[in-house]
Amino acid sequence: MAEAQAVLRFVRVSPRKARPVIDLIRGQQVPMALALLRNTPRQACKVVEKLLMSAVANAEQKEMGDSESMVVSKAFVDCGPTLKRFRARSQGRANAIQKRMSHITVVVSTADIKEQK
Repeated sequence: MAEAQAVLRFVRVSPRKARPVIDLIRGQQVPMALALLRNTPRQACKVVEKLLMSAVANAEQKEMGDSESMVVSKAFVDCGPTLKRFRARSQGRANAIQKRMSHITVVVSTADIKEQK
């Protein structure tokens, strides 16, 4: 099985919000995964859709075949750095705000449809 991957680092999406989206597409065939991402109302879906398209383009560059026969074999989200900000509150206090980032990886591979069932 040949594999191609795409990695997007320092995405301004919280890992907690990106993981459910990645869980939707893991193990799916690429056309089905793209359909799921286009019809799911989440902010992270747009980012993951572009990343999946990039992984497919990388696979086509490696001459692995057409996207119809590809499967999302691995997909995961790692934590990136956190921007730490402070918001002024009453009586001289401050509240910390953490703006989290993610590193998202999507790996597509060619696989027979028989292997998936």
